[in-house]
Amino acid sequence: MKRLAGKTALITGAARGIGLEFARAYVAEGAQVALCDIDIVRARSAAEEIGPAALAVDMDVTRQESIDKAIAKIVAHFGCIDILVNNAAIFSAAPIVEIDRADYARVFDINVAGTLFTLQAVARHMIETGTRGKIINMASQAGRRGEPLVAVYCASKAAVISLTQSAGLNLVRHGINVNAIAPGVVAGEHWDGVDAFFARYENKPLGQKKKEVAEAVPIGRMADASDLTGMAVFLASGESDYVVAQTFGVDGGNWMS
Repeated sequence: MKRLAGKTALITGAARGIGLEFARAYVAEGAQVALCDIDIVRARSAAEEIGPAALAVDMDVTRQESIDKAIAKIVAHFGCIDILVNNAAIFSAAPIVEIDRADYARVFDINVAGTLFTLQAVARHMIETGTRGKIINMASQAGRRGEPLVAVYCASKAAVISLTQSAGLNLVRHGINVNAIAPGVVAGEHWDGVDAFFARYENKPLGQKKKEVAEAVPIGRMADASDLTGMAVFLASGESDYVVAQTFGVDGGNWMS
């Protein structure tokens, strides 16, 4: 039997990258999936590619009205939400003396508040319906340490780890498991943008930072999004019923917890 048969998952930031790869993996394991994203055109294209088990939903995690409307649409379409993956996030980099207040606010609005208030809304639904659900937050190895040029992003992901611990301890009494995944460096569109930041601030040619980072990973390469799906399926399945408030590094050996 497939591990997620009969389950419905809501994944934020699911139109591309890690979120989309998780959606494909969940459907392969028998789940129905709501691909939630502000890029609804791309989300619809992804949902069409996956097939009838996928639903594209317009969702902006910085607006509570959008979160609530998306949840209502998913429940109306699929009947319930059993799994939440808080994947929507943005990256930012700058030296401490150049951090912009508006940029800081946007990173925390999406990465931290977006995670918290989407988690809260889905947890309320799970409690009201008596659903023994699974909530997975996307942290990062950046949340385990500081980095000279990445203070705001690192702090936002450290906050996600802390939220995971607090929410996990609070919601387990309702039968809801909250855990997190902390990826290392993952190849794709996201890291192309990260590379551009470092090219600007470290005066390196495009692609140089990406090459250096990949070579520094103990396993010898950057991750593909597919490298994270095993943990994502495990944490969404009944196999993780006794796992609470943990953050799991899937980073090729970059960080040893």
